[in-house]
Amino acid sequence: MHTPSEPDLRHHGDAEVRGAGAELTDLAVNVRAGTPPAWLREHIAASLDGLAAYPDGRAARRAVAARHGLPEERVLLTAGAAEAFVLLARALRVRRPVVVHPQFTEPEAALRDAGHQVERVLLDAADGFRLDPRAVPGDADLVVVGNPTNPTSVLHPARDLARLARPGRTLVVDEAFMDAVPGEKESLASVTDLPGLVVLRSLTKTWGLAGLRIGYVLASPGTIARLERAQPLWPVSSPALAAAEACSAPPALAEAGHAARRLAEDRTYLAAAVGQFEGVRVHGPAAGPFLLIRVRGAAAVRGRLRGLGFAVRRGDTFPGLGPDYLRLAVRDRATTDRFAEALGKALSEG
Repeated sequence: MHTPSEPDLRHHGDAEVRGAGAELTDLAVNVRAGTPPAWLREHIAASLDGLAAYPDGRAARRAVAARHGLPEERVLLTAGAAEAFVLLARALRVRRPVVVHPQFTEPEAALRDAGHQVERVLLDAADGFRLDPRAVPGDADLVVVGNPTNPTSVLHPARDLARLARPGRTLVVDEAFMDAVPGEKESLASVTDLPGLVVLRSLTKTWGLAGLRIGYVLASPGTIARLERAQPLWPVSSPALAAAEACSAPPALAEAGHAARRLAEDRTYLAAAVGQFEGVRVHGPAAGPFLLIRVRGAAAVRGRLRGLGFAVRRGDTFPGLGPDYLRLAVRDRATTDRFAEALGKALSEG
């Protein structure tokens, strides 16, 4: 349960487009529009012929390991990155878990559900929501941080994240949106010499596979073994395994890289389009497939936007933000033009 003064950690962007919201133009969910591509749909469909057999994740695990230049024993496939948060909360024995906010709320929710008392480190809007490693308590034995961070779209330097690693601490870096960053700069996915490092990845955002549930964990063999023991049998379906293998292949990586570069251009266009309005502050520099904006009376603006045909993500459910924040998914320029027109109307009606 959440109280009126406590953010609803279980609220996610898909709630904005359920029911009647399904008819709205979606700027609330951070899944890339127009996905999955036809070749991926066909590849997944072909895997249905093998549904009578139990899932065999060996080929997908090899593909993911090869994609990051890692040995297979450092890879665990999961039913989306969200499952990994639950596994970490249940399988690791920790005394002082700390979550760096604002960020995706599911890690904290999973830790609380597992009985942990969670501390928050709140980043400051005045500093651009940038991470200062010194803000994290030195004796925290589990630290969770997103990179690039949802919802702020901040990309933290890898060197700052590396300063959080130390013996006796598990450092969880959620890189669910890293494949939307051109060149995946600042990624720690292939790093093996930082103690306690755990990197989480998702294939649902760039490839439009939120309904299929596929992600993975990259960590030391010992941590992978502990998490695997906490998983149910056959946790990832055969179609999801087929998708993981295909999306880790060189042609898919090239396609994702092209999409990341195009997204960066579209994000710049969106930032300019919404930043032209008086009273709207666009937080940046942004690196994810979304923007965080601050506007007075955001709840009312969000409601008026729904009446004008657009769904956006409320920001007040993220610890460290308040009632004046909204998150906007990056879309194509034609959609941005229509949204900017609607935003202008929504602001003028206030």
